[in-house]
Amino acid sequence: MTRPVAGPFTSDRAGRAAPSHPRGVFLLFWLLGSLLLAFIAMPLVLLSVAPSGESLARAARMVDVRDAIVLSVEAAFLTTAIAALVGVPLAYALARTSFAGKGVVAAIIDLPLAVPHTVAGIALLMVFGRQGIIGGPAEAFLGLKFWGTIAGIVAAMLFVSAPYTVNAARIGFEGVDPRLEKVARTLGMGPWRTLFHVTLPLSRRSIMTGVTLTYARSISEFAAVVILVYYPMTAPVEIYELFLRFGLDDAAAAAVLLLILCLALFILLRYIAYGRGAGRGGGR
Repeated sequence: MTRPVAGPFTSDRAGRAAPSHPRGVFLLFWLLGSLLLAFIAMPLVLLSVAPSGESLARAARMVDVRDAIVLSVEAAFLTTAIAALVGVPLAYALARTSFAGKGVVAAIIDLPLAVPHTVAGIALLMVFGRQGIIGGPAEAFLGLKFWGTIAGIVAAMLFVSAPYTVNAARIGFEGVDPRLEKVARTLGMGPWRTLFHVTLPLSRRSIMTGVTLTYARSISEFAAVVILVYYPMTAPVEIYELFLRFGLDDAAAAAVLLLILCLALFILLRYIAYGRGAGRGGGR
């Protein structure tokens, strides 16, 4: 019995008979996904068109608003740098080692994602407040205060956002075949050269995804910051204060200014992470 010879015509008929992308399934999924996209986009679009040009100009001229936005950007960048500095090594250790209690460590890392941020703020107050186990000694011996300073803002932001860096980097490291690292070692690379020339480059996109999410989560944090620090005011706290004092118009104008800046920085970070592929589906 002779087998049919596969040729271009045979492959073409097989491709038409069994399409790899069922149109009906994709149409249904896009329809369902569009509902979520509309749910996310609609409030942001309405917010963007709500303030008048005069309101935006007035908000931009307010010194408190400008200072709050600059403070949020600075604190978010500091938070992201610290999260990368300590979170990426932790992610590598979790990805490459097995030990008793590893699940507990992973659960502790994820815990800030499940804790309400008002609860997180109160918990941080017990650690970094005036009477906290770190806050009190830090002020007494180092002169470092976490209330009323950017240090407290960074501490609050780091608590709620660091899990994004750790989890994304861990996924990236787990996606790197350990055999590649072993091959590099057999070719004469030491552990540090292997890490910096093999493992980190292959995990770069995942790490940058975590860094981007950490930055975005940090700059938007409100509850933990307002409980631990309150003043100096970050942009979310300042916007809330404007809403209480002057109403929706001024608060919306300041919110749009922050939204524009956050969107620009977010696009920049995604471009750094994925390059031009970010706009073509090359990234997440």
